[in-house]
Amino acid sequence: MKVVIKHQVSNRIGRLIVKKLFKWTLLFVGFLLFLYANNQYLVVTEHVIESEKIPASFDGFRIAQVSDVHDATFGENQEYLVEKVRETDPDVIFITGDLIDSNRYDLENSLDAVKQFVTFAEVYYVLGNHEVATNRMDEIYSTLTAIGVQVLPNTAVGIKRNGEHLTILGIEDPLMGYTVQEMLDKTLPKTDPDSYRILLSHRPEVFQTYVENEIDLVFTGHAHGGQIRLPFTEGLVAPGQGFLPKYTSGIFEENQTKMIVSRGLGNSGVPLRLFNLPEIVVAELRSTK
Repeated sequence: MKVVIKHQVSNRIGRLIVKKLFKWTLLFVGFLLFLYANNQYLVVTEHVIESEKIPASFDGFRIAQVSDVHDATFGENQEYLVEKVRETDPDVIFITGDLIDSNRYDLENSLDAVKQFVTFAEVYYVLGNHEVATNRMDEIYSTLTAIGVQVLPNTAVGIKRNGEHLTILGIEDPLMGYTVQEMLDKTLPKTDPDSYRILLSHRPEVFQTYVENEIDLVFTGHAHGGQIRLPFTEGLVAPGQGFLPKYTSGIFEENQTKMIVSRGLGNSGVPLRLFNLPEIVVAELRSTK
């Protein structure tokens, strides 16, 4: 009789252990899936930008912004990323720096996406701090130019439609040894001040500089969405802004200047995002003339 009872107790303990192991296994697998989704599930955030300065010919003009790829991979040959961008039906694509990561330089991996972008939209590019840190900017510039990307190293270009135009400016990263103001001083004289001026710049933390220079619309990245986003915060930390940063995602507006901050796609330093899905930004221009 004692042997039977001991056997029953042993079986019950065994079943409890199996149930607990199964529960913890499910929790562990769920946590891994949660981390995977937080770092691989791409979201598209759409903004409508209205201004009297936007020419009527550019009403409905769509801009897709890709930022801070950091050599991340989204599907074979970046097919998941490319298809997501293609679905936004962009007229132009802006790449606002850190296409590569200085700690694991793999330009070809990121170029898999860019080579496909240029087949369905005009692509414009400015570098970020990670490109500068590799000290291979010439290689990056020449490679991108060769595949049809318009690089903007402290320069400006015009886009024309039906006799009307917009101006697109691009500045390099302050790691090049110049302040954002010094680079704007080089670039702004090349533009028509009456034109609607769109700036590509990696850094959001110098928002007041963009305001003081009366830039109409600025596309930035760099902050990685604050990396780990908790309730009631814009993220815990961002380069150039430290803890509890202000400029990590969304639109910021002062006077005539609007700045869009992309949460970006990849990671650097901190290897994971939490509650901070990789983001493709789309801005649609609307003329209020």
